[in-house]
Amino acid sequence: MSRGTESLVYLGRVPASQYAAMRAPFQEGDFPGPVKYGYLNVGRVAEGPTELVGRTVFSLYPHQTRFRVPAAALTPVPDAVPAERAVLAGTVETALNALWDAPPRIGDRIAVVGAGMVGCCVAALLARFPGVRVQLVDIDPARKEVAAALGVDFAHPEQATDDCDRVFHTSATQSGLQRSLELLAPEGSVVDLSWYGDQPVTLPLGEFFHSRRLSLRSSQVGAVAPERRGRHTAADRLGLALDLLRDPVFDVLITDESDFDELPQVMAEIAAGGRPGLCHRIRYGPR
Repeated sequence: MSRGTESLVYLGRVPASQYAAMRAPFQEGDFPGPVKYGYLNVGRVAEGPTELVGRTVFSLYPHQTRFRVPAAALTPVPDAVPAERAVLAGTVETALNALWDAPPRIGDRIAVVGAGMVGCCVAALLARFPGVRVQLVDIDPARKEVAAALGVDFAHPEQATDDCDRVFHTSATQSGLQRSLELLAPEGSVVDLSWYGDQPVTLPLGEFFHSRRLSLRSSQVGAVAPERRGRHTAADRLGLALDLLRDPVFDVLITDESDFDELPQVMAEIAAGGRPGLCHRIRYGPR
């Protein structure tokens, strides 16, 4: 499940201006609802082209036990990537696109504010870059263990190290975005991956924003980063994300699982904040 986006959809908080942009592939129904939503799906091909039958594949399809789609809508999962981990492909793809939008440089001091699924995937990829200081920032002290497993430092927002060249913001909160700006060094930039739905966000742009010459930009997985569009398609990007999931370190992001029949209750609890965690998997078939 995509906790942030699916919760906003469940709560009917998609702005009318974004109804078309936020449609999921193969979505049924229209916003504000009822809609069949979801877009992180891994399964096995039962019928289709010979080269795909029996293969484990990733697809962008709402929560459903069985479905029929064009073969072009499926991406084979590498043999070295367990299906259980491959459900993270869309989230890793989002993180990858953000690093294409704002590539880190050797020696950069970087903070990732918000240790949810997307923030942790950004931190996991940044941990691979040489000479880059990476700090994962979150209000939940339990995320310290996750940060350690990913190979990055951890800090509560109040104790986070400032003087950052770049901050990737993923908390989807006004306070998180404001703290991201505060952590920047002069000429630094915030890359905001959060989607706030219909929630208004207010920032203190009358303070140090201008004097420090800071910048704020968005990154959204709906389009390949501009500098990469000439050489990489969305299919290329997804394939690379799946290849990156060969690393078992990503298993630390999978924290819970429920059966498909439990989904109505689970979705309500997650949307209400009653089921904390990172990736919550939905199992469509028998255990």
